Amino acid sequence: MSGRMLPVPDGLDGMRVDAGLAKLLGLSRTAVADLAAAGDVLLDGYPVGKSDRLTAGGLLEVTLPEPRTVEVVAEPVEGMRIVHDDDDIVVISKPVGVAVHPSPGWTGPTVVGGLAAAGLRISTSGAAERQGVVHRLDAGTTGVMVVAKSEHAYTVLKRAFKERTVDKGYHALVQGHPDPTKGTIDAPIDRHPRHDYKFAVVAGGRPSVTHYEVVEAFRAASFAHIKLETGRTHQIRVHFAALRHPCVGDLTYGADPVLAKRLGLTRQWLHARTLGFAHPADGRWVEFEAEYPADLADALEKLRAES
Repeated sequence: MSGRMLPVPDGLDGMRVDAGLAKLLGLSRTAVADLAAAGDVLLDGYPVGKSDRLTAGGLLEVTLPEPRTVEVVAEPVEGMRIVHDDDDIVVISKPVGVAVHPSPGWTGPTVVGGLAAAGLRISTSGAAERQGVVHRLDAGTTGVMVVAKSEHAYTVLKRAFKERTVDKGYHALVQGHPDPTKGTIDAPIDRHPRHDYKFAVVAGGRPSVTHYEVVEAFRAASFAHIKLETGRTHQIRVHFAALRHPCVGDLTYGADPVLAKRLGLTRQWLHARTLGFAHPADGRWVEFEAEYPADLADALEKLRAES
């Protein structure tokens, strides 16, 4: 266990303990609530609960648990396809239900574990469980992604994603009909103020920019091509939910369960279709594409047949 002592800044005066400490320490509200319940959060020497209020200038003492180590388990990932492989990079098509790397609480398959099982050596940069990972897709989102195999590739690609020189193309089926049919969503994103497991458009959140164009319209939904300028967690899902046009099947962000069931979807219709970047070996522009998995292809065909 390790301890932290910190004064409550003026900006957090009157805020709930779980919300305020989450901001201060970069933890989830759930994690702070657990610490408070265990008596590990003191304010001016007295234990406080998650819903107690912070007072500016007060002294917080927080006892943090030691970070858990997460191991990479080399096990084959069903449905994961290698699109391209060379000395510097491996490009894969990620199936649904697969996380990019291990994390506390995740017991399912991972891209990193699948690559290890395939005998692929990846870059050793980054935390042990995230080696070679330069960007991520949600476990429930399918599509194309790149993993660095060399240290040089890791450095170059990390910088490219940070500087937004990577071309990230997504296809999405969204409910209703966005108006205008072509536009840009520029709205900051942060953790949802009440539900820690999801994100939301929040004043003061991290800048987030999504460009979209509707290319096909159906009675109940629209098929859109999307370019991401930034890469926030759940960005496309959050932005279209904020427009009241959530991704079809995305029940977490308010999608219609009846429509999802009719189309046979158990997750959001969202697919990382294309990925383009300057190859770290020689700077030449390369582009890769991932085909739709069966569940998304079937849902799209059902909509086309109905229209």
